[in-house]
Amino acid sequence: MNFDPVGFLRDVRAEVGKVTWPSRKETLVTTAMVLGMALIAAVFFFAADQIIGLGVRTLFSSGA
Repeated sequence: MNFDPVGFLRDVRAEVGKVTWPSRKETLVTTAMVLGMALIAAVFFFAADQIIGLGVRTLFSSGA
């Protein structure tokens, strides 16, 4: 099995030419959606952590 670097690069170039690249607007919209969902997830998990922490503190402080 021989490796042909020139043939490999030719094939890579041909495949890259087939790729449909997103427009600038599509990239910005998708980035904004990802950041928005990350923010929503962060707020949700922060609130859940606070509620669970409050419950655990209440549970363990009531026995003292």
